[in-house]
Amino acid sequence: MKKFKEKLSGLAFLVLALSSISVLLLITVFIVVQGASSIGREGLLNFVFGMKWAPSQDIYGIFPMIVGTLSVTLGAAIVGVPIGLCTSIFLAEFAPPFLRNIFRPAIQLLAAIPSVVYGFVGILFVVPFIRNFLGGPGLSILAASIVLGVMILPTVISICEVSLLSLPRQYKEGALALGLTRWQSILHVQLPAAKSGIVAAIILGIGRAVGETMAVIMVVGNATAMPESILDSVRTLTTNIGIEMGYAFGEHQEALFATGIILFVMIMIINGLAQSVVRRKSK
Repeated sequence: MKKFKEKLSGLAFLVLALSSISVLLLITVFIVVQGASSIGREGLLNFVFGMKWAPSQDIYGIFPMIVGTLSVTLGAAIVGVPIGLCTSIFLAEFAPPFLRNIFRPAIQLLAAIPSVVYGFVGILFVVPFIRNFLGGPGLSILAASIVLGVMILPTVISICEVSLLSLPRQYKEGALALGLTRWQSILHVQLPAAKSGIVAAIILGIGRAVGETMAVIMVVGNATAMPESILDSVRTLTTNIGIEMGYAFGEHQEALFATGIILFVMIMIINGLAQSVVRRKSK
């Protein structure tokens, strides 16, 4: 009876695992089927590297939006990753217990705030600050990068902190016993040992930044032109889909699904590059 229950439990977990993979496969197939005809009609190179998006003229080029997506994502990583990593080091190594009890719930609360609230805060504070002190329209790559950088903080901080706390105590104690200072132990022993978890945090944070729509729509400006600086307005791939899918039909709708295919491929490339970096450093 006990062996039967174990086999049944194993089978149940297998079915659940296969179901999650099946959902991902179905989503992928659906997007590819809906968008492949647009890519075939326009041509992959024309679609990806086209400089003009004009559905009213049946012109679909998404290169400015690809550049906008990469710019906003890179900016969010530059803002959020260093702050998140430093905060996780502080919580794991330096913060007294009473500060940990304050910071951890506050960080979890950041993750629970709806993205539209981040967008409102960006419109009310970030955008006017950029417009008044740095120039430009305010609705820009920089504004979106700051808002997204704050939004990815809970993910980066939580995973990096868990990665540092899960290290064996012997790593830190051995480093200190060999004469390293506390900071030297963190920089040369603990962070390299926790690099897989830190890279995973960065990947998930970047994934959150790439996939965010509502907050970005509110602060990025949504211009389909090629940006020349971080103070210019852009449109990302996700905001393009979010703005136009509600009224699109026919070839226009197929082009939006094709945009989703390109976005899906971009995310897989980013994940693959990050994993290759981890494997290369672990050798």
